[in-house]
Amino acid sequence: MRILHCLRAPVGGLFRHVLDVVEEQANRGHDVGILADSNAEDTLTATKFAAISSKLSLGIARIPMPRQPGIGDITAVRAVWSHARKLDLDVLHGHGAKGGAYARLAARSLSIRGRTVKSFYTPHGGSLNLKPGSIEQRVLMMIERALESMTTGLIFESAHAARVYRERISAKGAPQRVISNGLKPADFASVEPHPDASDVLFVGELRDLKGIDVLLLALAEMKDRGVTATIVGSGPDETRFKAMSSALGLDERVRFTGALPIREAFALGRIMVVPSRAESFPYVVLEAAAASLPLIATNVGGIPEIVAETDTPLIEAGSVSAIVASLTFGLDNPETLRARAETLRQKVGQKFTVTAMTDAILSFYGVLSERPGLLTQPTAKLQSHRG
Repeated sequence: MRILHCLRAPVGGLFRHVLDVVEEQANRGHDVGILADSNAEDTLTATKFAAISSKLSLGIARIPMPRQPGIGDITAVRAVWSHARKLDLDVLHGHGAKGGAYARLAARSLSIRGRTVKSFYTPHGGSLNLKPGSIEQRVLMMIERALESMTTGLIFESAHAARVYRERISAKGAPQRVISNGLKPADFASVEPHPDASDVLFVGELRDLKGIDVLLLALAEMKDRGVTATIVGSGPDETRFKAMSSALGLDERVRFTGALPIREAFALGRIMVVPSRAESFPYVVLEAAAASLPLIATNVGGIPEIVAETDTPLIEAGSVSAIVASLTFGLDNPETLRARAETLRQKVGQKFTVTAMTDAILSFYGVLSERPGLLTQPTAKLQSHRG
């Protein structure tokens, strides 16, 4: 098949997901490309694109995609359509709210002009994570409902995301699949902390949704213990969080590193804290589990699906006292946390793999494609090799 993946910001877990999927699809003989925003990126974006580019026969293209809704979206949709029409696509797969909107609008425009292109949409949280009731949320839900009629298939990384979509947008309409994110075998190598590793580690985008302010308040309450933390990542609220850290008197105990490769980041702390207010199915939790890194995470989104059937407890989102209590227990009982981490590592290894994720996505494309036979050969080869 000829497949184009469209996303806005090539950063974070969404970008990791797209890179893994396109690599596996290309390995199975499909022609694959990426279309992403030309403005949004972190210090690792160019390196990651360079590493994957040789495998993508449809190439990597970058166009301006505004973060906030506005007149720039019209220009972006035209650019996506213009790029897609040159590629003779079978599938246009949009990721995130903006990527999903652009992909579906472009696919509809191509279909009107006589080129049948199937459109798939994976929200990755996106508009589903907005707090219900706000004007922005209501407007975006209206847009999502309108776009569903242009959608061949919906893919959710978690049962939680699928449930939220049904409750807030539509319980009928486009066919749906829950296909969890997956990891590669290399992700399951344990990471040993550096000798100067901090007590606490956060890895992720620096924005309010991730709950970094709650973590900083918890660290301020633990001054008597001298708890240290490393915050890895970049994002729109980075300046605010750094100012907050200073105002709380944490400059000597909290370091901000910017974006780093995930395995390098994991060696900088002894307990991973994921204080998110909302999530879909976060890669950082999967990756931390695969690396045997002790974990404290909030009970939001698809995180309960990751830790299901293990003894890893989850905490209330937005609760400073819950983080303090969990960190206190973890620092006093490191053996217990390490045992929990090993149990979670084994469970994640059994359930969440890139192979299973890609099998399911390609199968869903094929079920809803007018040319499903195109999928048979690459998938059969993979199954034969695995057997």
